[in-house]
Amino acid sequence: MTITGQDTDAVRALQGLEDGRSSVRLRAALAIGTAPDPRFVDKLVERCATEPEFFVRDMLTWALTRHPVSMTLPELVREVCSERVQARSQALHTLSKIGNRQAWPAITRTLLSDAEDEVARSAWRAAVVLVPEGEESALAEVLATQFGRGERETQLSLSRALVALGEVIVPAVRAATTVPDPRVRAHALATQRLLRDPDAGFELAIEEAKRVVALGGSGQEG
Repeated sequence: MTITGQDTDAVRALQGLEDGRSSVRLRAALAIGTAPDPRFVDKLVERCATEPEFFVRDMLTWALTRHPVSMTLPELVREVCSERVQARSQALHTLSKIGNRQAWPAITRTLLSDAEDEVARSAWRAAVVLVPEGEESALAEVLATQFGRGERETQLSLSRALVALGEVIVPAVRAATTVPDPRVRAHALATQRLLRDPDAGFELAIEEAKRVVALGGSGQEG
């Protein structure tokens, strides 16, 4: 990055991203997003991979959305292949906020089933935003393979992603309610209930689903 002596604001902002105080880093990200400059993109993406504070990461993502897609998309697509968990997760999160479907090919099955729950959750959210029209059913089938994984937060993220796809998920979810694994069946049943009643709380839905499974049912009507 080449910055002339006149670019004092840019220098200050870039230095601010490395400051030990989160409040300074937050203001620096805000300043960069307020006055976008293509020279900032690399540093913003790099910082996303290491920034420890959630609110600062969210501001970094916002700052990236303020820059041209032609500049940010290639960088973020490369980042989803990073060996660093946070780099993958935050890049996926940012792609979901940018919402440009050119990024769809980067949302691979590998990412959707990433061993790290944080990455998988970000991939699910990004996939729902970026999936091209007509490919929702295929996506639902892939997401359904993740039923039963993780703790409540992860399970809720998956259910929300599926429900956001709408009625196209019905066949994949119904199939999952009949598998031998009781954990998978309960998660699928809870998702099925949330699809029917989006206002139903996940905790209530999952507990009810567990009771159904414990009694040997699949929750299928008729």
